[in-house]
Amino acid sequence: MQRIGILLSGRGSNFIAIADAIRDGRLPGAEIAVVLSNLPDAAGLDAARKLGLPAIAIPSAGRKRAEHDAEMIAALHQHHVDLVCLAGYMRIISPQFVCAFPNRILNIHPSLLPAFPGLEVQAQALVYGAKFAGCTVHFVDEAVDHGAIILQRVVPVLDEDTAESLSARILVEEHIAYPQAIARVLSGEYHLSGRRYLRYAKQ
Repeated sequence: MQRIGILLSGRGSNFIAIADAIRDGRLPGAEIAVVLSNLPDAAGLDAARKLGLPAIAIPSAGRKRAEHDAEMIAALHQHHVDLVCLAGYMRIISPQFVCAFPNRILNIHPSLLPAFPGLEVQAQALVYGAKFAGCTVHFVDEAVDHGAIILQRVVPVLDEDTAESLSARILVEEHIAYPQAIARVLSGEYHLSGRRYLRYAKQ
């Protein structure tokens, strides 16, 4: 059984999508081992507890990043986590965190990377006049929104879109994309060539 650790800072809608995929058999051989948050009042922790999952708050306020990340890493190791999934985790993780789980940390970002990294990406897409937006699931490395891309899903930008309406449509695709990307990684049927994620050809 492959054990997933979830990191979140908010309501955890992508976490719920992953949990639903496990329950529905779309992620066979996977289980959520622990849900961690840097915010004690994150709604995602309550959602995890309702599902009977270990849910732990490790507050980050007023602490050095390295110290906080070391405690997060220890908690993940304590729960024997194989794969770490950032699901609305609003902190930049340290190089020591990346090194603790090399090519085993995933993130989902609401743009078609490398376009529009960072925050408020739907507003950026509208200001830029992009005709397509979407979401990207990628490996996490030491840079922000930078690691090798596993999977992307595309959403057309409509003339009448606001940042809120575009965000809502992208979120629907995120909930599809993240479980699919996790399944690809857990299958082991891929290799990385530089920044490229390449799936092995079917025999």
